[in-house]
Amino acid sequence: MRTTLFIFFLIILHTVLLVAQIGGLSIGYNEATILYSETGFLHHYIQFFVNHFPNNDLALRLPMIALHVLSFFLLYGISRFYLVRESDRLWLMLIYVLLPGITSAALVVDPAGLKIALTFLFVYLFLRFGMYAYTLLPIYVWIDASFLPLFLAIIFYGIMIKKYPIALFAAALSIIASIRSGVYIGGAPNGHFLDALGIYAAIFSPIVFLYLFYVMYRRFITKERDLLWLIATVAFGMSLLLSFRQRVEVQSFAPFLMLILPLAAQTFLHTYRIRLRMFRKRYQYLFYSALAILVINILAVFFNQHLYRFFKDPTLHFSYPMQVIKELAQELHKQNITCVHADDERTQLRLRFYGIRECRNVTLDEHVRENGSKVTISYNGVPVKTLYVTKLHN
Repeated sequence: MRTTLFIFFLIILHTVLLVAQIGGLSIGYNEATILYSETGFLHHYIQFFVNHFPNNDLALRLPMIALHVLSFFLLYGISRFYLVRESDRLWLMLIYVLLPGITSAALVVDPAGLKIALTFLFVYLFLRFGMYAYTLLPIYVWIDASFLPLFLAIIFYGIMIKKYPIALFAAALSIIASIRSGVYIGGAPNGHFLDALGIYAAIFSPIVFLYLFYVMYRRFITKERDLLWLIATVAFGMSLLLSFRQRVEVQSFAPFLMLILPLAAQTFLHTYRIRLRMFRKRYQYLFYSALAILVINILAVFFNQHLYRFFKDPTLHFSYPMQVIKELAQELHKQNITCVHADDERTQLRLRFYGIRECRNVTLDEHVRENGSKVTISYNGVPVKTLYVTKLHN
């Protein structure tokens, strides 16, 4: 009971912190593309909130936070099949909410957050109800064709447990998903392999990622292979193989690797507890080092605007693509400007969310123009972006 209260306190605290971050974010270009140009499930899901609630950043990001809360409880449910002690599950959930990739998926309108929730839902139902969970898979093909690694993993799982109808069913779904997603495999060998590993390390943090990789390898050697291991390993292996010849969107594969977390916690705690106290020190150092890095990462995210003072080029800041535009729109509204022609189409699309439509009467660019007014966006006294607004007289 006590641990359950801590679990609820953890997700409530994390949700409050996420909501507090919304005010410091602007709509990103990819988010605006999903909102205004795409027609998939995520588009309609976000549009429902934006259309039925005030058209602001809260309505834009609450749907993703809701998916994050759902994912949190689904992972907790999954962990009950792998971790006996309630305290172990609490530590796992703490690590989960501290992962940089989870914070991003909880705030940014992106298929990653949806994919994490749906993957956890399938696995939880599979662990709880067995084969009935497979009825979700045709729906997943319709929602997002990038569930291909999941279908491929189920093919291998069906073969592994010698239930070939399951493998054939998953193979049919894989073909449909491949056609719908238009997967391209080609290009000349290049250096995207290390880039992919670097992105994985950024999503999970370096120590956690290395340990997850170790657990995948260890369970392969010891033949402790179950569906969770297969889904994560197939997704990871597929992304690395593709990265030899082309740039891979790692965020499309990373959600499946989240399933290794309960397995990693189970492996770590078992390895830790079978040792005498005097031989546990290095495992304690490993755990607390990983925890410290995760805390530093989360603090960097929550206080990211204070980091601009350390960048000579503000565009190199990791949050820059998700900032500036809202403040720019506010400055334009103060000047009674409700439409502009921006020289950057990305800026133009992002401004649309804040009520700045496109027109030819006002220009917005980075070049000084006669009779133009200067608009500077600053965070904590540090100039981040300077643009010039010019009203044209026809």
